[in-house]
Amino acid sequence: MRVNRILLSTSLVVVALVLQVSVLARLHLPGAVPDLLLLTVLGLALVYGHVGGALVGFGAGLLADLAPPADHAAGRYALVLCVIGYLAGLAKPENGRLKSATGPMLVVVAAAIGSTLLYAGVGALVGDTAARHVGLPSLLFTAALYDLLLAPFVVPGIMALARRAENDPLAETNTAAKATDISSGWLSSGTGLRIGGQRGGLGGLKTKARTRTARVGRIKGVKRL
Repeated sequence: MRVNRILLSTSLVVVALVLQVSVLARLHLPGAVPDLLLLTVLGLALVYGHVGGALVGFGAGLLADLAPPADHAAGRYALVLCVIGYLAGLAKPENGRLKSATGPMLVVVAAAIGSTLLYAGVGALVGDTAARHVGLPSLLFTAALYDLLLAPFVVPGIMALARRAENDPLAETNTAAKATDISSGWLSSGTGLRIGGQRGGLGGLKTKARTRTARVGRIKGVKRL
C-alpha cells in the first residue's frame, strides 16, 4: 500500500473507532451496536480491492481489540475484519465506479451478518458464550438494520475520499514530465527532419541557380558569336 493509502486509512479508522466507542456505544440501542468501524473498512475495501481491504480490516480490528473498553481476546476482531475486508474487496467494480447503490447495500448487509456470525463463532472457539445469552437472531437483525441505516451516510463519503487520495499529484507530475519529454522529442525530431529538408531544398536551389547561370552564359556566348 502506498503512503497516501496508509495515512488516509489510519486517519479514518482512528476517527471511526473514537466515534463508535465514545458516541455509538453509549446510545444503548437494543441489540447490537452500530459498527462504524466495519462500514469504514467496507468503504475502503470497495476502492482498494481485496488485498487492501484485508490489510485495512486487520489493522482496524487489531486497533479495536487493543482499545479500551475491549473485553475480548486480542486478535479476535482483527481476524473478523480481515476476512470481511478481503471478501468485500472482491466486490470492487472493475472501473472503480459504482453504477447503483444496490451493490454496496447488499455488501453492507452481508458484512454485518457475516461479521456477527464470524465473531460469535470465534468466540465460541475460545469459550466466549455471550452471544448465546444475548440472542444471536436479535443480534443479526439489529446489526444488519443499524449498519444499513448508517451506511448511506458513511460508505459513499469514505469511497470518495479514497478515490481522491488515489489521484497522486506526484504521479501526475511525473506523467506530465514524461509527456513533455516525449513531445519535445517528437518536436526535435520533426525539426531535424524539417531542417534536413530545408538544407536539401537550399542545395537544390543552389544547383538550379548554377544551372540557370550556366545556361545564361551559354546563351550569352552564342550571342557573342
